[in-house]
Amino acid sequence: MPERETMERAENDKREGKAASTQAGEFVREEIEHVREGKHGARSTKQAIAIGLSKARRAGVKLPAPKQASKETREQAARDARKGKSANKGKKSAKRSRATLAALKREGRSAASKKALSRQARSAAAKRSVASRSRSARKAAATRRSLTT
Repeated sequence: MPERETMERAENDKREGKAASTQAGEFVREEIEHVREGKHGARSTKQAIAIGLSKARRAGVKLPAPKQASKETREQAARDARKGKSANKGKKSAKRSRATLAALKREGRSAASKKALSRQARSAAAKRSVASRSRSARKAAATRRSLTT
């Protein structure tokens, strides 16, 4: 379950009209913090990000499933999104929760290091086209302008 502050920050982003990915970023930040604090580990930076995005979908952030992902990943994202839409969050399986946490506790902590995050960001940016990066920079600048006026 995400922390109250994370939920509030995401709600604030939504109220300000920010993109779903920005709202989801709050959950990813929380997850990275958990790994750094030693609450649990992650096999890779990508895994920590995936856990954060899953939490965001389950919290109700309207985040679409990734287009270039495997069929299983897209289905899981759809399940998370459905869970986020329903008012009844349902009781989690205690046994499954414990097993998941135990598995994550066995993982390393280096996935949330500055170096690992930097490597992940660089490789993610390298996969995007110049036009795509430029477009998002323009959108960010426009958002900044509209917030100050």
